[in-house]
Amino acid sequence: MQGQNVRFVGDKRETIQTSCVGFILLEHFSLPAFTQALDTLITANLIQSQAFATRTFSLDGGSVTSDLGLVICPDARAGSEGLAELDLLVVCGGLRTALRDMPELGQLLKQAQHKGIALSGLWNGAWFLARAGQLDGYRCTIHPEHRAALAEIAKDSQVTSESYIVDRDRLTAASPTGAFNMVLEWINQLYGRHLADAVVDILAFEESRYRRARPALHEKMSEPLREVINLMASNIEEPLTVAQLAQYAGRSPRQIERLFQEQLGTTPLRYYMELRITESRRLLQHSELPIVDVGLACGFVSPSHFSKCYASFFGYPPSKEQRHGCVKARK
Repeated sequence: MQGQNVRFVGDKRETIQTSCVGFILLEHFSLPAFTQALDTLITANLIQSQAFATRTFSLDGGSVTSDLGLVICPDARAGSEGLAELDLLVVCGGLRTALRDMPELGQLLKQAQHKGIALSGLWNGAWFLARAGQLDGYRCTIHPEHRAALAEIAKDSQVTSESYIVDRDRLTAASPTGAFNMVLEWINQLYGRHLADAVVDILAFEESRYRRARPALHEKMSEPLREVINLMASNIEEPLTVAQLAQYAGRSPRQIERLFQEQLGTTPLRYYMELRITESRRLLQHSELPIVDVGLACGFVSPSHFSKCYASFFGYPPSKEQRHGCVKARK
């Protein structure tokens, strides 16, 4: 079940190939859209070390003023030499970024395309991709203020009103939220749903920080099984028995057992245990609760039982869990 649990992200010692993302910052680029995309990648690195490397560029190598008036000093000038290690090149525009022909940028985008680098545009960044002929045959999106302008030059593209679009190796986002979801989908394509869902657990506050762990529901899951899983997620601190779950769901224990086996390939008790264990991991990583209190919050009345279950699932005891940033592992 470790591979099926959406919050299990594998052995931290596992080595993976790093994906490099370059951001070209245009004058008056949207700082919120840029930081949403960047924060998503950096958060992914907290979970899967060295999954991503990032670099920032400007067209002349000088500082760039964002839409909020904050001045950003990029890492380097945007040029062909900077493309060597990139897997994704993102053009960061903004509401006040002028839609004008930039031959140097257009040439750079064409070189990136020839090298097989995926291309992306934030806010009105799609306009510059289209200007360079890099959106022909693709679905894309752009901020509503610039949709008509994009449609005018992107005759062979399907310009949508979505907040983000990921179409093969073209990624476009029309807003900061769109930038977050766009990068999240790209992470899913590269490394799988487990890492994308783990990022959501950290960054999507309403869905994670202020509510109990809620597993991503399989799209083909039956309604009775959804109801039982919701009951489990709502009763982490004081776990319900299978008989209680069945009673609240209006099913027999035998029916509940069969639903879990047929649709999830496991038992209710095993699924419930993994739900509690992965919730305990989230609390250990992103709260200041002592280990004993984390165990109690997840329904483990015995510290030794909590430690044994945790080690069995993740391969190391709770005391060895990484507590991000300034959080101290108090016992």
